[in-house]
Amino acid sequence: MSKYEDTIKLIETRCGNDKEVIIALATISLSEKEAGKPRPSTRMVCAYYENGVFYVSTDARKNKTLQIEKNNEVSVCGMEGFSFQGIAENLGWVKAEKNSEIRAKFKNIFKWFDQEGDEENPNSIVLRITLSEGTILDGEQAYGIDLVNKVVH
Repeated sequence: MSKYEDTIKLIETRCGNDKEVIIALATISLSEKEAGKPRPSTRMVCAYYENGVFYVSTDARKNKTLQIEKNNEVSVCGMEGFSFQGIAENLGWVKAEKNSEIRAKFKNIFKWFDQEGDEENPNSIVLRITLSEGTILDGEQAYGIDLVNKVVH
């Protein structure tokens, strides 16, 4: 396997395999600091990982979703030893036909989803975070990965 494939396998082992992963999701706040400087905003969310993408169940009215509408560039990191940048996208209502496969995975992976997912609420949405680049740790070694160009440095 190539260095890129090895690094992808490491990400999949830590985050994939249909398991819930708690990640910190950072966005740019809608409120500005002094002199109009943007402020970061971070929160912990439940996600699952698949093929370079994290999926999150959330509410369209939450600050994170409103912030992503204005600037969809985000950062994520996790206790599994990774940090990534990516693009977040609101895929719409979790019960929309186009989200049926993701919804089924939410129900299977997130043990809390049936009770807390609020599926009947049209504001209950799927947030997709497509990773572009980042770093993953393997022991003392840090691998920088560019998922767009499929290279590791």
